[in-house]
Amino acid sequence: MSTRRRTLSGLGAGVAGALAAGGLGPFAAGDARAAAPQQGPLWPEVYRFRLGAFEITCLLDGKIAMDGPHPIFGQDRTPEEVVELCRANFLPGNRFVNGFTPLLVNTGREIVLIDTGNGAARRPQAGRLRELLGRLGIAPWQVDVVAITHFHPDHIGGLMEDGAPAFPNARIFAGRVEYEFWTAEERLSGPTENTAKLVRANVVPLSERITFLEDGQEVVPGITAMSAFGHTPGHLVFHIESEGRRLLMWADTANHYVVSVQRPDWHVRFDMDKQAAAATRRRIFDMCAAERLPVAGYHMPFPALGFVERTAESWRFLPATYQFEV
Repeated sequence: MSTRRRTLSGLGAGVAGALAAGGLGPFAAGDARAAAPQQGPLWPEVYRFRLGAFEITCLLDGKIAMDGPHPIFGQDRTPEEVVELCRANFLPGNRFVNGFTPLLVNTGREIVLIDTGNGAARRPQAGRLRELLGRLGIAPWQVDVVAITHFHPDHIGGLMEDGAPAFPNARIFAGRVEYEFWTAEERLSGPTENTAKLVRANVVPLSERITFLEDGQEVVPGITAMSAFGHTPGHLVFHIESEGRRLLMWADTANHYVVSVQRPDWHVRFDMDKQAAAATRRRIFDMCAAERLPVAGYHMPFPALGFVERTAESWRFLPATYQFEV
């Protein structure tokens, strides 16, 4: 008998003997257990890649499981329509997960943070941004620029920390239209009241450090603001380009990777101007699909990167796999 056959024969006899004895290895019958205790779900929170000469880091500020997507998404549709669309895309129809992903862009000259997350004090179950930056060895004072897409709380919640600027050395960039809307006195009553109060607490104290952006204005070389109004009156997206490589940070243009992309005309609860938001989605999706422009979406599945494909009836979001790793 060959050495290989003798070895396999011996292994088989050992297993058979262990089974006959009522167990495998050192454990007695009925004593089987996992090698380590179960610790609960675990998911990635940081994804870093190169875009030309830029280094970009996606940071998962947190994510929250919620009832829905209806009526948050498809507010003007029946629950059955939204459930049917979700199930067609292998998603549950009664629950969804909402994530929050700011971007950190190291241009080689400056560190630029796009949006600041929820803020740990405002939403403890999210608000992970500063912790993640610390794990990456980046101190708050090292952030040179903070660019804000719009003033909803999950984007400006991390601008202040314990009443002081969270990024003490950073120049702030924000849309002029957005600032003027949210700081108007009439915003302090009705459905805009809570957000307007947070703007007064987190944004207004930094007003002397804010450069107010218009459509097409540069934040730093390689990062340009583009108007994408509708979700809020002054909602911005940021076009990022280095050495011919491009990425669009589309912020809240689409907030659900299936419902908002495949059904761009369906109303979204958080869109302040439903018709303008739908028109913006169509314009942005057309551009991204036609130019094969990769996108980062604040509420897309982490790492919140992907592409938009034109389909026969609308569009489809294709999550990135290894496109940013080769």
